[in-house]
Amino acid sequence: MKQNKISSKIYPIIRAVLTAAVLPVLFIYIMIAKPDYAIMNALGHVVVPVARGIGDVITWPFRVVGDTIGGIAELSSLREENRELRARLDAALIDKNICDVAIKENQKLSNELGLVKTQPRDAVIADVIHDNRAMGHNTYIINRGARDGVETGMVVATTDMRLAGVIVDSANNFSRVRALTDTDTNIAVRVVGSEVYGFMSGNGSKKPTMGFFSNPEFQPARGIKLVSSNISGVLPAGLIVGEMIDATDVAVADPDEFSRVMVLKFDTPENEYR
Repeated sequence: MKQNKISSKIYPIIRAVLTAAVLPVLFIYIMIAKPDYAIMNALGHVVVPVARGIGDVITWPFRVVGDTIGGIAELSSLREENRELRARLDAALIDKNICDVAIKENQKLSNELGLVKTQPRDAVIADVIHDNRAMGHNTYIINRGARDGVETGMVVATTDMRLAGVIVDSANNFSRVRALTDTDTNIAVRVVGSEVYGFMSGNGSKKPTMGFFSNPEFQPARGIKLVSSNISGVLPAGLIVGEMIDATDVAVADPDEFSRVMVLKFDTPENEYR
């Protein structure tokens, strides 16, 4: 039984070897003797399939090795592309994190600086032509009026966007502005970088005073910056009002310090703050 198994394995090998030995002789015979077409056609039906089978058997290891090498090269290329894509993804995530941090910092900075939330849609440039400072009152005249679209209640700011007053009268060609130092001035303000509110009042001097802070534990001090608050509906929020020089007094824009202002026009129901 065992001998039959060995014989069954040896016979195909011997047959393949004999066929491989006969084929060269047959090819030489065909080239030299040049038999007729019928013989060549008959041999072709036998020789070609056998030669193809033998060629497949002989070249099988080489094809396997070649396919393996090709697979390894393709796998290596895929791994390299994967590493490159991971590097790009990591760089994109880093950029996204940087953008997220920048957005948060920008929001934080906007809150700390108290930037204007309501932007004016237009502004009228005007020159200061007269100062009416007298007996605790401080108003000044500008050379723009109703003909230029200036109306009572509109906000006036310096060219560097500091609050400079509110229009109290408007004629055709000129208007009167109440300065922040006027005794009739009483506006709601906010401490920059916090939610502490208070009221600033003019007293006839060049330094208005602060009081009535919303947080009783708040300690006012020199250097604290103030911006306008629209709590009372008189002013838009976020205009720079001034800076505290001590626990009560505030340094503000004074008519003696500027000769040109801007009358701001906002998109409110009446296009003005009163």
